[in-house]
Amino acid sequence: MPVRLSLLPRARRRTAARPGLRFPSGRPLLKAGTVVAAALALAGCTPLVSVENADVPQWRATALPAPPGTVLEDAGKILNRDRLIKEAANVPAGRYTLSATCEGGGKAFFAVSLSGAELVDHGAACNGSLETTRITLQEAGTLEISTSSVDAPLIYAYHLVPAE
Repeated sequence: MPVRLSLLPRARRRTAARPGLRFPSGRPLLKAGTVVAAALALAGCTPLVSVENADVPQWRATALPAPPGTVLEDAGKILNRDRLIKEAANVPAGRYTLSATCEGGGKAFFAVSLSGAELVDHGAACNGSLETTRITLQEAGTLEISTSSVDAPLIYAYHLVPAE
């Protein structure tokens, strides 16, 4: 029984016209590497909009437009760890929905209080997702929403509407 131990037949199978490394499918690695390098170069050239330069009204118009009947709303930039406070006087008792969104990384917090008593501390992940929470006001009073984050800078938007 003859045994072939020669490496020469295997070496002859590769043609001289297509030298180099190949994917298992037979495509050259050079083309795939060129495509990857071009994609990375284009991604590096894409300008990123910083939070400091963001157009908040334009962003809010698409991220979280305020519906009719909104009781309290706000949008802006958090550039440091200071709380931003907005209030509405004479908010009637009832059930409400707080919707919030933010961009910039990390998390934003929306603390809701009624006449000085804290009701809820709502958080939103700053990845563009919409976060909602239900709030029940047992009595009428001055409603205050303070917005803060330890992950500044970021942009945020929220609105409080009567629950359906």
